[in-house]
Amino acid sequence: MFQSKKRSWKTLMIALVAVLAFTVMAGCGKKEAGEGKDSSKVIATYEGGEITENEFDLEQRMVLALQPQMEQLIQMEDFREFLIKQEIAYEYLEGKADKKTKDAGKKKAEDQLKEMKAAYGDETFKTMLDSQQLTEAQFAAYMTRIFTVMEGEQQKITEDDVKKEFDATKDSYTTASVRHILINFTDPEGKERTPEDTLKLAQDVKAKLDKGDDFAALAKEYSEDPGSKENGGLYENVSVDQWVPEFKEAALTQPLNEIGEPVESQFGYHVIRVEARTEKTYDALTNEEKEMIKTNLAANKLDEFMAGDLEKNIIKKIELPPVKTDEGTDAGTNAGTEGSGNAGTDTDGATNGAEGEGNSTNTGK
Repeated sequence: MFQSKKRSWKTLMIALVAVLAFTVMAGCGKKEAGEGKDSSKVIATYEGGEITENEFDLEQRMVLALQPQMEQLIQMEDFREFLIKQEIAYEYLEGKADKKTKDAGKKKAEDQLKEMKAAYGDETFKTMLDSQQLTEAQFAAYMTRIFTVMEGEQQKITEDDVKKEFDATKDSYTTASVRHILINFTDPEGKERTPEDTLKLAQDVKAKLDKGDDFAALAKEYSEDPGSKENGGLYENVSVDQWVPEFKEAALTQPLNEIGEPVESQFGYHVIRVEARTEKTYDALTNEEKEMIKTNLAANKLDEFMAGDLEKNIIKKIELPPVKTDEGTDAGTNAGTEGSGNAGTDTDGATNGAEGEGNSTNTGK
């Protein structure tokens, strides 16, 4: 019954850049020395620079090497326009970085590259690059650009900023041990239950618990959550932020060791007993947790920059080439952008979905 993810792909891209956990998604390596002059068409101009068709092709191949499942998105005009704006943002901000920031970004990129190769294994890592005809030098330049820009954004974050963000989101750092029994809106044979029937079954289970029946035994008998059924319905010391809102709220507020009224979520009705709850203070945060808060705040600043100054003042023109189908024919139309007023897709409209937590759904509960 873990958190259902609702973040838009635009916000997801920014978030993945922030997390930097083997799925970095922004920037693009420029041509390496010795590769020859790039004579392809200039498709975007911005204050102090330009992007060519070959460079944008490299950007798309980098994304597909890291996330092959995004191939369909690459065919979408609004996604491609967002991608080139993201490329412009990273090129522009890297160019503005001072030597100290660039050195720090390069060091972090080198460390991350070593971790990735160790995690994937040399052969798998090489296969990932070969799948999109990428060199390790191109990938290293790509990583360096990402970390340089993120380093620059992180330098703008103060300790007070981190504390303020923690105070605003501290519930997300609470852990709880929760035992529950889930009655799904569909039965084990796949037949749909009405909400009324589902609630009635959950109330029947609660009545048994109220009479003193063993929770773990009833969970194994009645619960339709494969993630906890065989463990007597128990999720132990789990971050409440992983759960869907209704379940999270119960974990945060329900009196300890009491059987609560059935709680409805997208999955069905939950009969819940909160057995332990631990709130975290700022002083108890690990360095890694503080660094993650700082990185997320830096990513938010980057998001604001892309929706604001980049769109209004920095981008001069974008003229994307048509999408090519497998047969080589054009699909879609050119996405032309002149000046700041027509700078393409509505970034704000998509990124307003940031209250969600990603883009996939895990229905473990």
